Amino acid sequence: MTPKYTVERVKSGIPGFDELIEGGFPRGTTVLVTGPTGSGKTTFGVQFVYKGVELYDEPGVIVTLEERAQDIRKEMLAFGWDLEKYEREGKIAIVDGVSSVVGLPSEEQYVLEGNLNPEDFLRYIYRVVKAIDAKRLVIDSIPSIAFRLREESKIREVLLQLNTILLEMGVTSILTTEAADPAHGRISRYGMEEYIARGVVLLDFVEKDVELKRYLLIRKMRETSHSMKKYPFEINDRGVVVYPSGELY
Repeated sequence: MTPKYTVERVKSGIPGFDELIEGGFPRGTTVLVTGPTGSGKTTFGVQFVYKGVELYDEPGVIVTLEERAQDIRKEMLAFGWDLEKYEREGKIAIVDGVSSVVGLPSEEQYVLEGNLNPEDFLRYIYRVVKAIDAKRLVIDSIPSIAFRLREESKIREVLLQLNTILLEMGVTSILTTEAADPAHGRISRYGMEEYIARGVVLLDFVEKDVELKRYLLIRKMRETSHSMKKYPFEINDRGVVVYPSGELY
């Protein structure tokens, strides 16, 4: 008999979410997390890396292209996540991709220079992943890659190269992007990010009883049986928490 193929799963560290994707992300996959401003994309990504270290002893890299590393550290302390502790232990690496772009000096260990071309950008990320033997990676965000590299016209080529390198490295990755107009089906800034990623998770808002409520929708997840329903979630003192059996919007 042919042995049954089983997919190795990576726990997300996000309460309630893994129940929706058969226990976790397929290991080595690239997942796009998309949504409007303020929907929780950065928190989702950092939580994936932080909990990967705290709960599963899997080192991770956070590439921040929109906020300074020191701001990320400060914001995440609200959830009790001490990123700096794991940085000292060599289990988390934060790549500062902001300081040089805005012309500020950086004291970070890992800093992206302001004039990197796409090949050098990808090579640098590869080196950092290998330096700490990372199993998880977050890049926040894709629009900032295009802006930073001054290569928006070549963003598709860069994303294809990035996805290929990530798959070769075997890391489980989250890429974030802005959803242009999710209500009308436009869930990414450039319209092609979702085709490159092997999984797509949409975070968005819906108005209910004169109040905005958060919801999560899994648009795609290869090698995974999942629902296409909208599930409520919130961001509280534990970070992102999903309610798989909650009221659907």
